[in-house]
Amino acid sequence: MSKGLYHIPLAYNEPILSYAPGSPERLAVKKVLQEMKQQVADIPMIIGGKEVRTADRRPIVAPHDHQHLLGYYYQGEASHVLDAINAALAARCAWQELPWDSRAAIFLKAADLVAGKYRARINAATMLGQSKNIYQAEIDAACEFADFLRYNVQFMVEIYNEQPYSPPGQWNRMEWRPLEGFVYAISPFNFTSIAANLTAAPALMGNVVVWKPSTQQIYSARVIMEIFREAGLPDGVINMIFVDGAIGGKVMSSHKDFVGLHFTGSTEVFSKVWKKIGENIMIYNTYPRIVGETGGKDFVMVHPSAIATQVATALSRGAFEYQGQKCSAASRAYIPRSLWPEVSQIMLDQLATLKIGTPEDFTNFINAVIDEKAFEKITGYIERARAHPSTQILAGGHYDKSVGYFIEPTVILTEDPMYESMQEEIFGPVLTIYVYEDNQFEETLELVDKTSPYALTGSIFATDRFAIDKAFNKLTHAAGNFYINDKPTGAVVGQQPFGGARASGTNDKSGSYLNLLRWVSARTIKENFSPPEDYKYPFLLEP
Repeated sequence: MSKGLYHIPLAYNEPILSYAPGSPERLAVKKVLQEMKQQVADIPMIIGGKEVRTADRRPIVAPHDHQHLLGYYYQGEASHVLDAINAALAARCAWQELPWDSRAAIFLKAADLVAGKYRARINAATMLGQSKNIYQAEIDAACEFADFLRYNVQFMVEIYNEQPYSPPGQWNRMEWRPLEGFVYAISPFNFTSIAANLTAAPALMGNVVVWKPSTQQIYSARVIMEIFREAGLPDGVINMIFVDGAIGGKVMSSHKDFVGLHFTGSTEVFSKVWKKIGENIMIYNTYPRIVGETGGKDFVMVHPSAIATQVATALSRGAFEYQGQKCSAASRAYIPRSLWPEVSQIMLDQLATLKIGTPEDFTNFINAVIDEKAFEKITGYIERARAHPSTQILAGGHYDKSVGYFIEPTVILTEDPMYESMQEEIFGPVLTIYVYEDNQFEETLELVDKTSPYALTGSIFATDRFAIDKAFNKLTHAAGNFYINDKPTGAVVGQQPFGGARASGTNDKSGSYLNLLRWVSARTIKENFSPPEDYKYPFLLEP
């Protein structure tokens, strides 16, 4: 039991290292890359702290070199999901009884491990397994991972400090209890930090977790578990399983002690899981918390007063960093005709200099998309645009999967603002541009708002403040993260809490206290220091 009102270390954003030639961090990650490439990793599930292997061993290959075997993982079945749930429930009471400061200490130590001892390793694993260049790996796997851990501790304390008023004669208190069951976390391939946070956020608040990482992220997921274990996380608090999504979802949603879903992934999958939870609502001990961040069709809206160089750079970075495989990636842009010649020329000049290849070559800006399924989906959009009468391929459009799943940054110019690549999430290096007449700014804002079912991120570029204000108000519900004169990617924990609504999720804002509130159940406590000893109120007295 804690015997003091402890002050936690002040949260801060982990500084991003440069990895410039000759820098110690560059030498360190290069060394680890070579070491990891020479090994074939054996990655078991972790259930109740124990390594679990099955007869179904499956390969993990590098997306940028699919003939290179990085390791193997072991595919589980429904029984392993149930085992993980039972292990989590067995650990629940002891974990929830642990003082908050002890939980905080574990995750603060994990943050220091991420930023220090494990920095090169978590970055290298993300580079090899998810084909991220060193900068994209650094801002994700090292910096954002550490930021989530540090800021979540600060947010937890802010929540605990939220207490009600107590008038004379009584003491009112609020207790922020963990949920009464297990949380199921489903994480995506594209951000190592998101995978870590989907598990760590509920666990920090005293919950136990069953985690199903994306198959394409297992290579770095094992490093996350190594970090948590070294930080002192007790066995069973977070359990990592490798199962088919439908199997995991069925077992999860059929268990009476299921209390929460922490999800990042596709809108389609999230909708199916939510539906299944709804069908089983009568079997649960409590109504489950459903938290999801899903798809996006993120926009860049440009006013005639915008500066062309800023717009072009925002498109080059916002659309093509990490091959467009960010749910926040710029994938549709609306550019006024008067600016289009200058914007297009600057953008095309920039794209012509982008090198494509393995992330092990630090001069490569573009790497591979995650796997063959993604490659085929993305190139399908490119080929349909190539054949469509209202569109043209302005840049890129070439691709090759002979060595790795490489797709050139591709810009589609369309005359139809409702063309499929203006509406549908592609999740790849494809940007579609619609050029509008300068006097159609307000009408184009209406287009931006109604074209896509998503509402995750978006931006407005303008120097005219009236135009900025007009877009700000017209697009109120079009994006949960709205950027003014900036690309629509790069949200930072503690600075721009992340999440969107409509078909983009529940907007519970990871990177803020709002997300942590979903993983607690408040109990109000009133203590009366002078309980009444007679039932009679003054109004009952005779005059």
